[in-house]
Amino acid sequence: MVLSCQNISKAYGTDEILTDVSFMIEAGEKAAIIGSNGAGKSTLLKIITREITPDAGDVYMAKDTVLGYLAQYQGKDEEGSILDIVLSARRDLLLEEQEIRSMEDQMKSVSPDQLEGLMERYHATCHHFEQNGGYTFRSEAAGVLKGLGFSETDFSKTMDMLSGGQKTRVSLGKLLCLQPDVLLLDEPINHLDLNSIQWLEGFLQNYKGAVIIVAHDRYFLDRIVTKVIEISHHKAKSYAGNYTAYVNQKEVEQVTLRNAYEKQQKEIAHQQEVITKLKSYNREKSVKRAESRQKVLDRMERIDAPLAEEQGMQLTLEPSVISGKDVLQVEHLAKSFDGISLFSDLSFSVQRGERIAILGDNGTGKTTILKIINGLLAPDQGTVTLGTNVTVGYYDQEQQNLSGEKTLFEEMQDAYPNLNDTKIRNVLAAFRFTGEDVYKRIDALSGGERGRISLAKLMLSGSNFLILDEPTNHLDMESKEILEGAIRQYTGTLLYVSHDRYFVNKTADKILELSGHGLQLYYGNYDYYMEKKQQVKDNAPAESSKDVSGVSVNKMDWESQKNLQAQKRKAANELAKAEEEIQKAEEEIAEIEQEFLKEEVATNSARLNELSARQNELSRQLEDLYLLWETLSESPLLNS
Repeated sequence: MVLSCQNISKAYGTDEILTDVSFMIEAGEKAAIIGSNGAGKSTLLKIITREITPDAGDVYMAKDTVLGYLAQYQGKDEEGSILDIVLSARRDLLLEEQEIRSMEDQMKSVSPDQLEGLMERYHATCHHFEQNGGYTFRSEAAGVLKGLGFSETDFSKTMDMLSGGQKTRVSLGKLLCLQPDVLLLDEPINHLDLNSIQWLEGFLQNYKGAVIIVAHDRYFLDRIVTKVIEISHHKAKSYAGNYTAYVNQKEVEQVTLRNAYEKQQKEIAHQQEVITKLKSYNREKSVKRAESRQKVLDRMERIDAPLAEEQGMQLTLEPSVISGKDVLQVEHLAKSFDGISLFSDLSFSVQRGERIAILGDNGTGKTTILKIINGLLAPDQGTVTLGTNVTVGYYDQEQQNLSGEKTLFEEMQDAYPNLNDTKIRNVLAAFRFTGEDVYKRIDALSGGERGRISLAKLMLSGSNFLILDEPTNHLDMESKEILEGAIRQYTGTLLYVSHDRYFVNKTADKILELSGHGLQLYYGNYDYYMEKKQQVKDNAPAESSKDVSGVSVNKMDWESQKNLQAQKRKAANELAKAEEEIQKAEEEIAEIEQEFLKEEVATNSARLNELSARQNELSRQLEDLYLLWETLSESPLLNS
């Protein structure tokens, strides 16, 4: 055990935050603290770091335990370059390095009788320096900064030259280089792109110390943690395993608890009924039996009623009409800003019922593609064609489809004038806007509230083609899961951009990866996409991503995917044709065999010769057809 929280309680006035919270962290353990917004997760981390004093309880740590803490919001900027700031985490090695350099200078001027003692100290210090990573810590610091998305040209920048997100990354880099025994991370991936998140996952998976993480990225938690500590109704409960294991355990636990409670309540009601009946007989024996039963009932250990979970939003997505098979065709799309090309010659298509996620690094143009499809931006080149009966529902991550000066009620009323007041209130209540909340102005809402009202409008749209830009941003974990469930039930077509890998894994059946080289199509969810990328990485030769003609490999892949689909359709048609011809040949042979049985044919040698010749011909054709059918049915095109 490296850290233990025992009976921690904290309140601010009458606002209770944590009550009797207890858990332990073992050496090397990776734990997540989860809970709804405002549950007290960050407060708990600050209590562990002694930044906040609990009202009751205490935090115990093993002797000489070093604690490292990354807060959500960084304090005062440190002086120096970002490389110097990260290196300052190993102040012990920097001081020892200075001492080594000082002794090297002294060697030039000391007398021979002093040199022996100096050399002994020098070799001992160098050995200690090496044992503690002194000859690698500078390259490790550079590696951490690169992993977190900084280039070598950034290393000389000072903090006042960085954005808020970049400053947080520098603070995280310094903490990772410190390598404390217990690493406390409060939303560590908020300002990281996908490549940096994946790098951090690898770093933490191999981290020898204990890690306690507060994060909303469920895929990240699935990859890292071995324990989940849930803060709910001010109390804490620990679950073994990653986030998905926690969800499964929680579901089973809730069902088991509810069933046990309901069973006990039925038993209590039954016993009360029997007691009442016995008393009504008003006889000495029956009254004694009633009293005896009452004593047993009074001693019964009561199961607490399951705590009511917060009412989540109620989201149902269903198209009003069915679209045609071809939903969207994008051809040779190009867009530049201020003379700088964002992307060029992008082509892809969307078929009815597909669920496609567009992935890629920040700045590659994912949101721009969605805006062009929705007519909010004009392309420099290329065309966007919507199919027959396609109705688009667009979720904008910037929420520009909301009018800041309107109230929630007015926003819904203006968007859907045919709805009466009661229906509008019911819809808003389904998204957790009740009472006076409906008269809040849009510009006074939090990011999560704005996301919920946008989803409410989307639900009422009845669109058969949903285009979503970062739909899970600002949503809590429960709301994300409700949205995932609604999308899995949705019978329309889906195209979206999301950094939420858990969401992508649960909802996508195709992935379009956008990079500087174009689009790459993957059939499958996020796990499949990562598996294929790893295979390519393991097997790819170190060469340019362009072929000798200078055409993007990704563009060629899109063309080859179209050709592949055409070849699959051709092979399927050939197989069906072969089966049809086999059936015809078999039927004709059966007819000939029936002819042989007729008396008038049996005595007609010319007719017999004719039928025999035809039978032999059909038999040869049938052998060829069987061979063709077998070959076609085993074709990789029809089995991929």
